[in-house]
Amino acid sequence: MKIGVMSFAHMHAYSYASALSQLPNVELAGIFDEDVKRGEEAAAAFKTSHYRDQQIFLEIDMDAVIVCSENARHKEMVIEAARAKKHILCEKPIATSIQDAEEMIKTCQDNGVILQIAFPVRFSNPIQQLKQLVDSGELGEIVAFRTTNRGQNPGGWFIDPRLSGGGAVLDHTVHMVDIMRWLLGKEVKSVHALVDSFFHNVDIDDAGILTLEFENGVIASHDASWSRFAEYPTWGDVTIEVIGTKQTVRVDAFKEHLRKSSSGSKSLTHVFYGNDMDMGLIRDFVECVEQKRQPSITGKDGLKALEVALAAYQSSESKQTIYL
Repeated sequence: MKIGVMSFAHMHAYSYASALSQLPNVELAGIFDEDVKRGEEAAAAFKTSHYRDQQIFLEIDMDAVIVCSENARHKEMVIEAARAKKHILCEKPIATSIQDAEEMIKTCQDNGVILQIAFPVRFSNPIQQLKQLVDSGELGEIVAFRTTNRGQNPGGWFIDPRLSGGGAVLDHTVHMVDIMRWLLGKEVKSVHALVDSFFHNVDIDDAGILTLEFENGVIASHDASWSRFAEYPTWGDVTIEVIGTKQTVRVDAFKEHLRKSSSGSKSLTHVFYGNDMDMGLIRDFVECVEQKRQPSITGKDGLKALEVALAAYQSSESKQTIYL
């Protein structure tokens, strides 16, 4: 199978390309990036060809593409790839507006191509074990969730609203909303949030607290931020606590780590040794294309997570609960 990567603007492109290079039945067909220096460096690192013209790139012989551009460019790239009959894995968030996401989903359907959204947290071993506990009924009925996704400010285009569409709340809410929807099988019906910039002098949000209610009455809180400073032992966290009528379980997707001490400004580092979530995501996408099956994480999943994140901004601005 031949798969190309569209843009290395998002840092996840490097881990996805690395995962592709480790699969024996996959060839990295090429890299499209209008940033010539970045594209050529990536192509050299992964021993493939760089293309600066998107249309020429989409005409090469390949089965699928992975879109890792700035958030605001997801729509354009996904639609062009779909019209070129390429299956697509799109970095999260699916888009920066509901209308764009819906158009992307419809275009992929009309052209008969897969649209999978990159939510790699689903492929974390601890999160998958939690899914098994929930599905088996060992926790009883779910009453509430408490989740966090707190990391470092990535800077660059992430803090430019024209390119990112939102700050930490958009960046770090969609992951955990997707996990809660996946565990519960229900949709969020209301969002109340406080969103602002607390940790950095930037013109975009770097933190938010969300309170959610699902259609079956389950309540949830979510703490999303770019609150981790550069010397923090790891980039951040991804945690979820599930409160059930039989048991309460707390999962930290990055708990599997060694504590490494050394001299220098970052004297303590967490060295992760758990499973590679990005590899799990890429392997699943490849299998979807091979088997011509529905993706594990659909465009609708991306749309529903986006709805919640955008509702958080509306709630904070209006100081009201937003009903979906």
